[in-house]
Amino acid sequence: MIAESRGPRFRRWFLRAVVGGVVVGLVLVTGTAFRIWQVARVDDRSPADLIVVLGAAQYNGTPSDIFRWRLEHARDLYNDGVARYIVTTGGSRDGDAYTEAEAGARWLRNHGVPASATIAIGEGSDTLGSIEAVGVEARERGLESAVVVSDPWHSLRARTMAKDAGLDAWTSPTRSGPAVMTRETQVRYIWRETKALLFYRVARASAEDAGSTGLG
Repeated sequence: MIAESRGPRFRRWFLRAVVGGVVVGLVLVTGTAFRIWQVARVDDRSPADLIVVLGAAQYNGTPSDIFRWRLEHARDLYNDGVARYIVTTGGSRDGDAYTEAEAGARWLRNHGVPASATIAIGEGSDTLGSIEAVGVEARERGLESAVVVSDPWHSLRARTMAKDAGLDAWTSPTRSGPAVMTRETQVRYIWRETKALLFYRVARASAEDAGSTGLG
């Protein structure tokens, strides 16, 4: 009789544990998605030491549409006096003549930003690598604060990584471009960023390393 009573109790305990785990997982995922949406709506243009533009694809020195919108926004922040320097980030792929950082700095110089105000850091193949390189450069220059420019849905993860890299960081996301065009696009990006941010918080690594999201 004792053995018989233990079986049902174990099954009930196991079922409760599974249900509890599912509930906790759902709360974690939905809470993270909500925070991504919430931070995406914040445009903080407080003065900083640096404006950091996260790289995206470039084609023979010409920024992709997503990258160009980020650069335009960073230029507007610079013209508004938010910071003295714009940092462009992003490495290169095999066969590229330019890094993303070089293509971004080149675009800024061609559109009215003085060369002395641009800092190209062409290291890193993903968001984490790029931001860690910015953190190193900032410390070497005695700079501490940064406003990070990326797409709205990328803002929370980028800000989290920047703070972990030792920067006092906040975000001013773009409001135009392919990443914010349709409701479907927005939902897809929020879902991808939710997975990428949760992975980073657990592993302290880029989701790209695990090939799980397609994001850096």
